[in-house]
Amino acid sequence: MAALNNNPAEKKFIVAGLILLSAGFLFGLTGALQYILPGFLKQVFSFERTRPLHVSSIVFWILLCAIGAVFVYLQQHTGKNIYSPLLLRIQLGLFVIDIILIMVSYCFGVFGGREYWEFNPLLAIPIIAGWLLFGYNFIRSVGSMKNQPVYVWMWLTGIVFFLFTFLESYLWIFPYFSRHIVNDMTVQWKSYGSMVGAWNMLIYGSSLFLMEKISGNKLYARSKIAFILYGTGLFNLMFNWGHHIYTLPTHHYIQYISYAVSMTELFILGRIIFQWKSTLTAAQKYGHHMAYRFLWLADIWIFLNLLLAILMSIPAVNVYTHGTHITVAHAMGTTIGINSFLLLGIACDILQDACVPARLNTRLLKKGLQLTNGSLFVFWIALIAAGIVKSKWQMSTVKPAYFELMLQLRPYFMTFFFAGIGLTTGFMVIIIPLLRHYYRCIRQGNEEQDMMNQRRTEAA
Repeated sequence: MAALNNNPAEKKFIVAGLILLSAGFLFGLTGALQYILPGFLKQVFSFERTRPLHVSSIVFWILLCAIGAVFVYLQQHTGKNIYSPLLLRIQLGLFVIDIILIMVSYCFGVFGGREYWEFNPLLAIPIIAGWLLFGYNFIRSVGSMKNQPVYVWMWLTGIVFFLFTFLESYLWIFPYFSRHIVNDMTVQWKSYGSMVGAWNMLIYGSSLFLMEKISGNKLYARSKIAFILYGTGLFNLMFNWGHHIYTLPTHHYIQYISYAVSMTELFILGRIIFQWKSTLTAAQKYGHHMAYRFLWLADIWIFLNLLLAILMSIPAVNVYTHGTHITVAHAMGTTIGINSFLLLGIACDILQDACVPARLNTRLLKKGLQLTNGSLFVFWIALIAAGIVKSKWQMSTVKPAYFELMLQLRPYFMTFFFAGIGLTTGFMVIIIPLLRHYYRCIRQGNEEQDMMNQRRTEAA
């Protein structure tokens, strides 16, 4: 693969994402502590502020790092620079300024949006503009889609569908939707379900490229099974959202189709199990590669979360799990165990090549990864257990008072809070050396440039 010109803009997406990931964990810990100590920081930094700060930080970490990965790997794939580095820098500027405004608005208690996007809808405009630049720059950089490997198709799919679902998530601003609560909630939950599938396309495409890069095997990304799995993922992206709305009084055919589509995930689950032996063999072969360790752990979490997702997609089970901490466990397991592990593996690959091979403390990184994975498992189990307790409460004919439920859940909240401390510590052990190496490379580059300028001055 061709060497990448050291254009720093795409790496800055990843660095900004890592900073947001760190902030997201700190906001998450604060929110978890507020579960244990009701009223903690209520006057200055209440839960209705820490929650969107946490959620938005993690969502923007995923998006920024995925964008950076796509542009870095696209250049390595084509052997050419991207079409317009200027457009890339403008996109980065739009996103960074907008994210800062969004975070500041949350801190001052200024809201106006929904779920993932709880900020004022006007602040969505720079995101839309930046994403349009992303799509244009990508298409011009790729050129022809003829005979492209599956990861290029996944990148293009993720770009198109994220823009579509993001725009769809703002249909609530029009009275036609906002005046009809069932239609409003249907569109909202549909858009969010498909949106996750869209950014997963960006992440999984980059992960496939990284696996190809590590193994040196270019055949899989052009194989029939790769495109079959891509088609299954695309099919799920478009139609798998229905299990989010089982509890809504909407058309039954939507629910039937969504249930059938959800069950296609059994094919993916079966393939993971079938490939498990070869996965272990690959782990022994490439286990020395830090990026591969993240990919291998993400594979385990794909298996665990797929099991949970398939169970949640069964209507009889969904009645109990909907609106409980089981849904939160699925979301956390996906965003941390799958998305964040994959993206950290990608960040390790890209940032350690920033100037010279990274002199990272491999033993320390391994310890951080072990702490992160162990803490995440405890965190995940605690949320599922809390969800089971809450599901029994909300389905019981004679409900105890809500404060009694919260007292029952307190041990689980304490467990996931302390697991969250371990999770945050483990991630910081990984993130800080990567950022330190990146800034060391910038400093080294500046020193080399100064030396070159000095030599030119002396020669003149």
